[in-house]
Amino acid sequence: MSIMSLTAVELGRKIKTGEISVREAAKAALDAIEKKETSVHSFVTVDYDGALARAKEVQKQINEGALTGLLAGVPVAVKDNMCTEGMLTTCSSKILGNFIPTYTAEAVRNLEKAGAVIIGKTNMDEFAMGSTTETSAFGETKNPWNLEHVPGGSSGGSCAAVAAEECSYALGSDTGGSIRQPSAFCGVTGIKPTYGTVSRYGLIAYGSSLDQIGPIAKDVTDCATILEAIASHDTKDSTSVKREDYRFTEALKDDVKGMKIGIPRDYFGDGLDPEIRQTVLSAAETLKEKGAVVEEFDLSLVEYAIPAYYVIACAEASSNLARFDGVKYGYRTKEYEGLHNMYKKTRSEGFGAEVKRRIMLGSFVLSSGYYDAYYLKALRTKALIKQAFDRAFAKYDVILGPAAPTTAPRLGESLSDPLKMYLGDIYTVSVNLAGLPGISLPCGKDKNGLPIGLQLIGDCFKEKNIIRAAYAFEQTRAYEHCPLA
Repeated sequence: MSIMSLTAVELGRKIKTGEISVREAAKAALDAIEKKETSVHSFVTVDYDGALARAKEVQKQINEGALTGLLAGVPVAVKDNMCTEGMLTTCSSKILGNFIPTYTAEAVRNLEKAGAVIIGKTNMDEFAMGSTTETSAFGETKNPWNLEHVPGGSSGGSCAAVAAEECSYALGSDTGGSIRQPSAFCGVTGIKPTYGTVSRYGLIAYGSSLDQIGPIAKDVTDCATILEAIASHDTKDSTSVKREDYRFTEALKDDVKGMKIGIPRDYFGDGLDPEIRQTVLSAAETLKEKGAVVEEFDLSLVEYAIPAYYVIACAEASSNLARFDGVKYGYRTKEYEGLHNMYKKTRSEGFGAEVKRRIMLGSFVLSSGYYDAYYLKALRTKALIKQAFDRAFAKYDVILGPAAPTTAPRLGESLSDPLKMYLGDIYTVSVNLAGLPGISLPCGKDKNGLPIGLQLIGDCFKEKNIIRAAYAFEQTRAYEHCPLA
């Protein structure tokens, strides 16, 4: 088995015992990138020299006994909306095409403390706005399972890099399903933790009340291990939560006896691909055979999740993206007359079509006369959705459903119809509106050989429930390496 075919934890163990050196691991990742990047285009930036220099430094610390964790020396890719000191951070946008931060995001710093070797920054939908990684200013990323299909988004670069085995694991961010949906499309595992579990300091904001950083890897064990490393209370982030228990790996038990799993009927209605319905319900049956109590129930309010999400996310985006004006950093238009003309031309030239669409929508719903009609109503709907989940979790430990209504669409299909792309997030956005944890893991393939993702949702701060259920299901099927891996 090649180095890049190993899971992050397996590779970490081999590095720890001296079977594989940190340099060998970093070199294997860099070689894989060199070989596959022309096909997949997962990365915006690859730090060849920095990764090898870091590998040398980490190896020294392992030899001295200063680094003993399972992630020490393991190569990781970071989504390009997390600041990395001295390394280009673009958000896959022309407006940040020359931005090199002077500080590092807290989640990335936590990985560095654990001894991770950062090999580069992954491609994404511009400013995380999109579900296909086609809105990037640097070109689209392709799905390693079939290069004619999208990898999903907005963390498509991170998920494609893990699936194509260009890195051992990656970090993504999830605003409305941006970790879980591309994980499903690329046949990998991704966790969106409870809001506030992982610091957002250094994450370039899209929707501040919705964004959350999480891990993407080959299996549940990796994801739980990575989440344990990146989760922390951070005084630099006012939304960071101080939790008593960060020991997520304790939930890696093949035991779901007596666990109550709810299946929302609303998630299996019109619009869901029949193959996905059958595969996800088959996964529920597998958990039932292992001792879980599985029941159907009505979640309600599902049809309101998409409009509420897009009103809130776009409103927050229009506010967050106001800072990109060509004054302090980033792109500035070459020719302009006066300050206001410079603002206008910089933003017109620097932002792509999807970002402009969402800024305009957000500015509209926040404008005088429409604030009450749209934004305030969306916030009330968000509160009702949270109450619906509270009622569900009073009865169930985990909610089970699909991660997306279809498998990965063909390149170019979604961009021609933005509304269709927005509706593709129907099963994921509610989790962000309610601040809940969710995990997506592979549960099968469709007739075209494209992966199907199973989504498990837990109550706030109950990541252990979804990790336990996911781990138990995962024991029933082997990880499938994609053809390009």
